[in-house]
Amino acid sequence: MKEDKRIYLIEQWSNKCQEVIYILVGLQTINIMLRFLLELFGLAIYGYAGYKLGATPMMKIGLSIGLPFSVAVIWGLFGSPQAAVQVPASLHAVLEGIIFLTPAVLLLFIGKGVLGWGYGLLVVVNRIFISVWEQ
Repeated sequence: MKEDKRIYLIEQWSNKCQEVIYILVGLQTINIMLRFLLELFGLAIYGYAGYKLGATPMMKIGLSIGLPFSVAVIWGLFGSPQAAVQVPASLHAVLEGIIFLTPAVLLLFIGKGVLGWGYGLLVVVNRIFISVWEQ
């Protein structure tokens, strides 16, 4: 009788552990998807800020296309997980901070404070989870 109760308790514990693992895997997947969305939104913010900061129509068009394109090329070459050029971890952290937090600063600069703070907070929280989960 006691042995049956132990087996039952072990099975219950095992089921709960599996549930927790499934939840953690789901949260990690959401975190990676958030990272991808932050990259896309960041590029959109670079383009929007380029348009807003351009003085002439040609500057607006040039900055709204050239700024996100330049950032995407730099990130693709040096920062992304499949980057062509691998950089030291410390330089990667600096590059990542600049690439991902500059859109928040740009939003603040062009008068979109709530969006800037929200985007910046999401970037920081996302990065913390990436570090904790070693993603």
